[in-house]
Amino acid sequence: DGLADRVTQAPIEADNYQGLMAAKGHLLYVKSGSGFYGRDSYMPPALQIFDLKEREASTLVEKSDGYVLSADGGKVLVQQDHAYKLYDAKPKAKDPKVVSTRGLFVDRVPAQEWAQIFDEVWRRYRDFFYAPTMHGYDWAAVREQYRPWVKWVGHRSDLNYLLGEMVAELNVGHAYIQGGDFELPERPKVGLPGARFEVDAASGRYRVARILAGQNQEEKYRAPLTEVGVSVRPGEYVLAVNGEDLRATDDIYRLLRYKSDPVALTVNGKPSLDGARTVTYKPIFSEADLLYLEQVSANRAKVAKATGGRVGYLHIPDMSADGAYEFIKWFYPQLRQEGLVVDVRSNGGGNISQWIIERLDSKLLGTRFGRDKEPGTYPNVVFHGHKVCLLNETSASDGDIFPHMFRQAGLGPLIGKRSWGGVVGISGRGPLIDGGQVFVPQRGTNAPTGEWVIEGHGVDPDIVVENDPASVVAGKDPQLERGIQEVLKAMAAQPMKLPTRPPDPVKTK
Repeated sequence: DGLADRVTQAPIEADNYQGLMAAKGHLLYVKSGSGFYGRDSYMPPALQIFDLKEREASTLVEKSDGYVLSADGGKVLVQQDHAYKLYDAKPKAKDPKVVSTRGLFVDRVPAQEWAQIFDEVWRRYRDFFYAPTMHGYDWAAVREQYRPWVKWVGHRSDLNYLLGEMVAELNVGHAYIQGGDFELPERPKVGLPGARFEVDAASGRYRVARILAGQNQEEKYRAPLTEVGVSVRPGEYVLAVNGEDLRATDDIYRLLRYKSDPVALTVNGKPSLDGARTVTYKPIFSEADLLYLEQVSANRAKVAKATGGRVGYLHIPDMSADGAYEFIKWFYPQLRQEGLVVDVRSNGGGNISQWIIERLDSKLLGTRFGRDKEPGTYPNVVFHGHKVCLLNETSASDGDIFPHMFRQAGLGPLIGKRSWGGVVGISGRGPLIDGGQVFVPQRGTNAPTGEWVIEGHGVDPDIVVENDPASVVAGKDPQLERGIQEVLKAMAAQPMKLPTRPPDPVKTK
């Protein structure tokens, strides 16, 4: 009784702490920097020790990837990178003993592991699945239906297939089985220049058809052939790669395979070596980000052109690190637009939809004027204008939840196609015995009145518009075009411009 009243705070400065353990006369804990979505903390985690007698905290290990205290509290084993070191669990401990893992191995029988993993996955679903009734299925009977197949498993990927079939009986999204003790060969890297090439049949040479535009101040959108000092133009011929002659009968990407910084191209305005020059570039190994940037930039330009610059556009690719990156980058510069098209088509999900909804749902409560003609707003960050949301069949997971909540918040109409329909959130419960992963759906999505929503059906748009293949091939985007129409219609019906500066107050009367 009264335990909570006998708690006292250790005299330690506030910071980011975790992993608290107690030893005789000491407290051990990890101190780290603030976490960020999508990038590491500004400081590595450090193992701290607090001396209860001296009332002092000090750093025991500058960089710790994990630690464990011995049973008697006298020693602490610390992981640093791929090494293990044993320290005395006391302040200013020096000369740790390196614990070698050389020659350490385990004698294992894969078939025995596979049988254990099968039972473990079944138990995790039994114990943690969000619906204890298992969606009405007899889960014990399902286990017995699939267990006989375990003896026919010949590879860990076979087991993943079998487990995937078993959990699929529950008819639920996010039932993922991943990894395990097997290796996939590394795919060969290709030193890409961020360009498209075409064959000139007359000369039998390759020519640069177009160069993907980037934003070279951002590493993720770096376009190699547009960087300062790299002089290559569309229409020029590429005659050699790293000095190896390139002909139309060869594959240019074969010559770029395994190439790393720098890659040298022999280029010329004509299909001959006479007058040719050599340019070098730092390659990228995927052009997906550049192609994404190209598409999103084209959409933004299309919206600006169709609305006279009055309507903004932003695309949120997922509800994770990339989605946060794009939202922060494009939402704030467009705060003063009169309308906004929020595009979550093909959103891959995550868990930040509520953070974005909060920002979009902020209401204008007042304005503030100084000597400038343009007003400030209260709150400082608020989008005062009409909004529409685009969704499609591959808007998934938290990308399902976002449009549903967009409509719940009354932010504007949903335009496009019904979304995927998988919103029972998952959590891992630690790795399996061989390092594989099983994710159990543990938390469903419900309406304010309590009923289940979205799962198994998706979110229906208010205005159904299909991006049919013929329109897409022709360079059209019917969903975006309808979104522009709807936001302009709302702006015309109810303008939401910020007020102009009122006359200065007169206080002489």
